[in-house]
Amino acid sequence: MAAIAQQRPSTIARTAILASADVSFRQRLRDALTELRWQVREAAGGAETLACLDASPAEAVVVDSWLPDLEIQEFIAEFERMHPGVDLVLADASAPAGSSRSPRRNEVLYALRRAQSSDGAIWNSALRSIPSDFASVEASPVCAEEKPLACAVLPFSRVPDSSSLAPVASCSLPEFVGSHPALLEVSRRIRLVAPRATPVLVEGPTGSGKELVARALHRLSPRAARRFVALNCAAIPEALLEAELFGHTRGAFTGAVQGRTGRIEAAHGGTLFLDEIGEMPLGLQAKLLRFLETGELQRVGENEPVKVDVRIVAATHRPLGALAGKGEFRADLYYRLAVFFVRTPPLAGRTADIEALTLHFIEKMARESPAKSITPGAMAALTAYPWPGNVRELEHVLERAWILADDRPRIDTQEIEFYEPE
Repeated sequence: MAAIAQQRPSTIARTAILASADVSFRQRLRDALTELRWQVREAAGGAETLACLDASPAEAVVVDSWLPDLEIQEFIAEFERMHPGVDLVLADASAPAGSSRSPRRNEVLYALRRAQSSDGAIWNSALRSIPSDFASVEASPVCAEEKPLACAVLPFSRVPDSSSLAPVASCSLPEFVGSHPALLEVSRRIRLVAPRATPVLVEGPTGSGKELVARALHRLSPRAARRFVALNCAAIPEALLEAELFGHTRGAFTGAVQGRTGRIEAAHGGTLFLDEIGEMPLGLQAKLLRFLETGELQRVGENEPVKVDVRIVAATHRPLGALAGKGEFRADLYYRLAVFFVRTPPLAGRTADIEALTLHFIEKMARESPAKSITPGAMAALTAYPWPGNVRELEHVLERAWILADDRPRIDTQEIEFYEPE
């Protein structure tokens, strides 16, 4: 092994390949290594990493604890067989036993800590669940821009070896709190489809986190550096929805005193999230289908088509397949959107997740006002409630309880008020 390492040409010194489906993690690690004068190449999966090494050698490879195309142990075995002289560092800062060691591995580990600590609030939350042998990793202050609805045990890009954590930790994404199998399946499906341009249809009850799914898909996609644009199809009057979606020219209709770029065009290169797609009028569905088929749109009041590259993620709380069967939604558009499904589960029946979400929301509110705790009685009331409004309703109930508790340090049963229709 040492002989192979000594024979490597000087041109590959301080050259690293970053293998991860998480674009934001790759960017942070790339920035940290670049500051240390490393040349960096990136790969979204295991097969691409091996192809990069075949094309041009590297001194070190940093690989995520999850890859979209290969099991991590399968990747390690193939890597060590094909490239025994390259230093392989896993995202938990460990290395396979007996692997080659770069003389500058400490620089790679330093950059890895930098990239991990910049996760802000997610990383701080994750540190509390890391086994003791990982406790020396530095944590950064809470980042005001990170607003995940929920945190898992660890962000998937930095999951330690499976021997040190329960299997559930390696499945969850930082956008979601909870360990229910249905929720973990959401994370798994997001990881599988995120690197592709495949349209995704997100189905689930109101308040169950469908927009969080869309944002996670965008974050983990190659489009993460471009815009994420959201449009609620039920919130805009039918007469204005076409112009909002496709844009319009000046004078295209009464009140159009100036031209405007539509949401589709605004999302060029990125992701367009169409929430409540089931509420879109049938006439406009035909125009959206035309765009999906050709990649071209026409602004209202204009004849020239505009080419736009955008990934569509649609969401609905309605049974879109059944609606298509009854002619209440265009079947051809349904099949175009429903290439890949993600279904968000209701909160009812996920007792352990209710407790985890409650603690998360209380911690979140404590960032802006004095911290409070919750009594066992109040927690019992929360876990016994059926939660027709799902996670969004839970957050609102806790916010109301926080206000009712005033300056008292604990939320008790008298502060827990549920919505009761008249």
